[in-house]
Amino acid sequence: MLTLHYYPSNASITPHILLEEMGVPFELKLVDRTQGAHKSPDYLKLNPNGLIPVLVDGDLVLYETAAICLYLVEKFPEKNFAPPSDIAKRAEFYKWLMWMTNTLQPAIIMYFYTDRYTASSDLQRVAEIKSKTQERIGAMLKQLDDQLAVSGGPWMMGETFSVLDVYAFMLGRWTRGFESTVNGKLSTAKASDANAWPHLAPFLHRMLARESVQRVVEKEGLKSPVI
Repeated sequence: MLTLHYYPSNASITPHILLEEMGVPFELKLVDRTQGAHKSPDYLKLNPNGLIPVLVDGDLVLYETAAICLYLVEKFPEKNFAPPSDIAKRAEFYKWLMWMTNTLQPAIIMYFYTDRYTASSDLQRVAEIKSKTQERIGAMLKQLDDQLAVSGGPWMMGETFSVLDVYAFMLGRWTRGFESTVNGKLSTAKASDANAWPHLAPFLHRMLARESVQRVVEKEGLKSPVI
């Protein structure tokens, strides 16, 4: 049986929702970050980076959220969570998945863990980096919003629900904790969080209404506001 090593609200939420959507048997195994379990010798054998999630399928041990998602797509092709073998549609799918995991996600992580990206102990300097990062993320959220507009919705690739929607939901909900100021001034809502955007906000609510997401919210004990 598939085993997903997770921690509530971490990047593991994407494969967790995907597994719920697919309706395949799987086991959840909590990696308690509050007790340092993600840095324990046993967990580091699964992922030497000490990051969550990890998916175990028999002898296969897989980390990196996007890689786990692609593996599940290939393992269960009948579930149709990626475009068919049309090369152009697949290329578009890969582009957005790689962009979210390689561009938007690292920026959001940099926002929440700004001190890891500077050797400076100057709190003002750290705050400046944080504010600039928030501005950059605002521009990236616009890209997501524009894609939802171009696709015609309700999903990232139009009428077809895919892994992209699950990934975008995770990243969008992470922005709910953004500060309301940029460079010491009240920011425009569009620079602050995904809920401010005309296409992203209803998208997040559509995602939250899905039964799979509601099950994950319950199982992971996510507190309100979820988005």
